[in-house]
Amino acid sequence: MKLASPLDHVSAIKLVTRERWDIWNPLAMLGLGTIGVFFIYSAQLSEHGSNWISQIVFLTLGAVVYTAVSLVDYRFWLSVTHWFYIACLIPLFLVLVPGIGSTRFGAQRWLDLGFISFQPSETAKVAILLMVASILIRSEIGTIRRSLGVLCKLALAVGLPMLLILLQPDLKSAIVLPPVVLSMLYVSKLSTRFFVFVLGVTLLIVGIVGADVWRYANYMDSHHYSFLRDRGKYEPHSWLPYLHDYQRNRILSFIAPEKIDSKGTGNLWNLRQSLISVGSGGLEGKGWTRGTQAQLGYLPRAVAHNDFIFSVIAEEKGFLGSLSVLSLFGIVLFNGVRIASLARDRLGTLIAIGVTVLFSVHIFVNIAMTIGLVPITGIPLPFISYGGSFVLSCCLLQGLVQSVYRFRKDFT
Repeated sequence: MKLASPLDHVSAIKLVTRERWDIWNPLAMLGLGTIGVFFIYSAQLSEHGSNWISQIVFLTLGAVVYTAVSLVDYRFWLSVTHWFYIACLIPLFLVLVPGIGSTRFGAQRWLDLGFISFQPSETAKVAILLMVASILIRSEIGTIRRSLGVLCKLALAVGLPMLLILLQPDLKSAIVLPPVVLSMLYVSKLSTRFFVFVLGVTLLIVGIVGADVWRYANYMDSHHYSFLRDRGKYEPHSWLPYLHDYQRNRILSFIAPEKIDSKGTGNLWNLRQSLISVGSGGLEGKGWTRGTQAQLGYLPRAVAHNDFIFSVIAEEKGFLGSLSVLSLFGIVLFNGVRIASLARDRLGTLIAIGVTVLFSVHIFVNIAMTIGLVPITGIPLPFISYGGSFVLSCCLLQGLVQSVYRFRKDFT
């Protein structure tokens, strides 16, 4: 009998490691996180900000979360999904209670734990994704009639946390959820008629919102109110009580900027300065820490390191730097779809697709708003924008995708 040599054991360990771990997403995440730290530092250099240090701490904690979730078989979450969902709903209720929820910039979205501020809507995204996957794999999906009961369950499971998020108000966190749910329903092979119906409802909602914004503009003009100084005047007369005047201003800034901010010193200021940042970067950029828009404060310091971090990158590293960031995101998204196709069961496919679509929405909307393709919503850029709750939730979600890959086969 031939005994195995130490080299054989080493080769076997390497083979198992390659089989059990996908390296592409972790490497892309590391690259994106590193870029984020460097450009958060650059965006706050003129005011000697220290958020880049906090971001390193968040990313380190995120790496621990990512590794821990990756080591757990994703099927484990089926047994605790309902408890996890309830545990994530409780903070959504608490954050709305006066004296408990912390209010910033007119929104009550944070729970102040003393040593750290926590945004419940971030963990709620994870809970909703797992709950939707749990409901779908336990149900038969087909025609709309056969799937009506399942759709009612999904509407309740997704609608309640979405309502609580909208009450904060936090529109940016709410708008990423419908595409995630729809993608998971599509993968579950729900009837095409349902998606045609959803498209019709979406167009109807867009029409109602458009009509309400038109009424808002006429109301403000007829009463000679200022769109910026007199925000809130129209809200009691609106058809849509959960849509606030500052949100209507953002929509108007996109479709009729001359009406709301003809001088570009109000709502349009961030967008115009962002366009200047992106456009002035050229091919190779002005150099790290040498971007004038952020350094001189034209791109507001309150948003340069989070919502508009891509503008800072584009100015300082130009088209090539922007392309590098997009390439890293491309790896994350393409790999997410690949892992979904390799999943051992429908649960793994649903989780991987749901996470990938959620990231796709964040990436597209954030970058598109910096170049004026969509209204400014304040959606952050994964792993690059500053923010503890967001970084940790991103790492948790990608940990689930890694788990789907690791447990795609039975290992002995």
